[in-house]
Amino acid sequence: MTGSTEDYAPHPHIGGRTAALRALAAWRAAAPGAPRVIALTGSSGSGRSRLLTGFLMLCEPDFRTRLPLAEMDPSTVPPELPAPAVPAPAGLTAAQVLWLLADHFELNASSTEDVYAELAALDEPVTVVVPDVDRAGPVRATGEPARLVREVLAPLAATETVRLLAEVPRPWAAELAAGLPPGAVRIIDLDEREWADPESLVLHAQAALTPGFGAPELPFTVDPAARLALAAAVARRAGTSPLVVQLAVNCALMAPEGFDPADESRLPTSVGEALDLHARRFGADPRTLRLMLAPLALAEADGIPVNLWERLASAVAGQDMSRALAGGMLLAGPFVQPEEQEEDGGRTLLRLLHPAVGDEIRAGLPNVRAAQTQISMALLEAVPDQDWSKADPYVRDHIAGHTLEAGLLPQLLTDPGLFVHADPVPLRAAIEAVPVEALGAPARTYLRTAPLLTRTQAPAVLRAALLETAFVEDGLPEYADAIHRLGLELPWRTLWSLPVAGVSAVTVGSLPSPDGPATAVAVLVVPAGTPGARPIGEPEEASGSAVLVRGLVQPDDLGGTDPAQILRPSEEERTAAPLALSRGADYLRVWDRAREEVVAALISDTPFTAADISPDGILLVATERGAKALRIHPAEAALAS
Repeated sequence: MTGSTEDYAPHPHIGGRTAALRALAAWRAAAPGAPRVIALTGSSGSGRSRLLTGFLMLCEPDFRTRLPLAEMDPSTVPPELPAPAVPAPAGLTAAQVLWLLADHFELNASSTEDVYAELAALDEPVTVVVPDVDRAGPVRATGEPARLVREVLAPLAATETVRLLAEVPRPWAAELAAGLPPGAVRIIDLDEREWADPESLVLHAQAALTPGFGAPELPFTVDPAARLALAAAVARRAGTSPLVVQLAVNCALMAPEGFDPADESRLPTSVGEALDLHARRFGADPRTLRLMLAPLALAEADGIPVNLWERLASAVAGQDMSRALAGGMLLAGPFVQPEEQEEDGGRTLLRLLHPAVGDEIRAGLPNVRAAQTQISMALLEAVPDQDWSKADPYVRDHIAGHTLEAGLLPQLLTDPGLFVHADPVPLRAAIEAVPVEALGAPARTYLRTAPLLTRTQAPAVLRAALLETAFVEDGLPEYADAIHRLGLELPWRTLWSLPVAGVSAVTVGSLPSPDGPATAVAVLVVPAGTPGARPIGEPEEASGSAVLVRGLVQPDDLGGTDPAQILRPSEEERTAAPLALSRGADYLRVWDRAREEVVAALISDTPFTAADISPDGILLVATERGAKALRIHPAEAALAS
């Protein structure tokens, strides 16, 4: 018997899966003969996530106290040990998952290679459980689950000090196991006879049909015999899929009219059959139901806002779907899960009940790329006045994922407003999935700046400021000007940027003029031989440095200027200036002396090598990339990095 035994109570969350739980418990206990690595797999909807969740309940010391351990089969209960590391990859990149592990084990690592080396050097084995590998990645079409398996899970599996349990889709289970010695790894495929549990499917169907668990009172739910007969029929038809059981019950309970529990042929054997049978019982064309659900099957993140559903469904269908959607929740309800969100003023998101429903819908679309093109166009049209600051959060943060799958992302990446207002995590992930040679100059600048935006979780104003100065650095002043037209109060305006290597020191100064006011200048100390630079010292002296002199406000080349003529601000002038400067390796802060508040914070993807600020508030900085000048705008509120 593969389900619960007669002598013991089943796991209250799983209701069966005894054989699989025994194997997992032996793995957790490091029992003799147990593998060091387990790949838990099965078809989408096979219940692998549910099984792993139930097993983790047994591994978490606090949660164990809420389970009837004394009544359960002892061979399915792992020993009481510290909870394993469980880096949840949903929405994360492969690199982020690895660094979650590094943080969990407090490793002193500065590179991915260091993480594996430090794990391999541990005195005691560590236990790692990675659930929901198929949900990895901030953008659905970037292939992050495969990257997670190849770049993180496979090296972890090869590390002798790591005991690994990973829940992976079937195509990657064999890849994860490849190369490991015999006995080191075991694949638990929940669709295979050894691990399938038909008895538990009957129990699941029975529970879902029971009024005491929320089912409506119907002839086939209140009568125990009728309920058991229907549950057994549902389980027989579902094969090894708990998801098909759930969908069959959902459809029967949501539309009991016309449902004949005695007609087993009307029960689904697959997700696709569940969709089609439910539509026909409503007198609807199954294609209509699939078109209604198509935007949810192509959605990013946690689903689409309910107010966008009709617009996107009509876009995919190429026709007005308002009539179908007017009473659509009864038709779509068994397959849809709404979620109320408090952020952004409160809104309702819609997502599919299970990823397998999305797989079925996408597989039935004539052309996924064309559908994503229509969705992308509809999302663009939903931006009020083409002002990204007014766009629905889903539109601005996830349009890149849709245009990526449509093959249109490079064309989208020319709008500074999108760069500023979109969540940089999914936008960066989408852009990184495009070959660099296909990206325009503004997109390449964004990609270079994106690590700063994601690392600092910068708000829109700071994102705008960092992008503004990056555009000037990369010779795209028109994009910097466009950012200034977005209506944001930026802390600075970048006056100029000079791409010169090796700047070791900078200073601001002034060049007196007999005919008028002095000219503010920037003096850059650069390696000798730099084009246009004037050597320091007398000709006979072998100095390794030279100076470049530029206008501080306008980057005029003042290379003929004698540095001895340049006047530096006195200490009194600096002390009396309203702004002061503090500096770290990769950040600069400009302070309002009177208020003792930060008015500008500049961070860099390359270390700062020098910095100075003029008495009238022009910041002169140098990095490995070159030098630039920024006019600081005093602000009422401080900007923090």
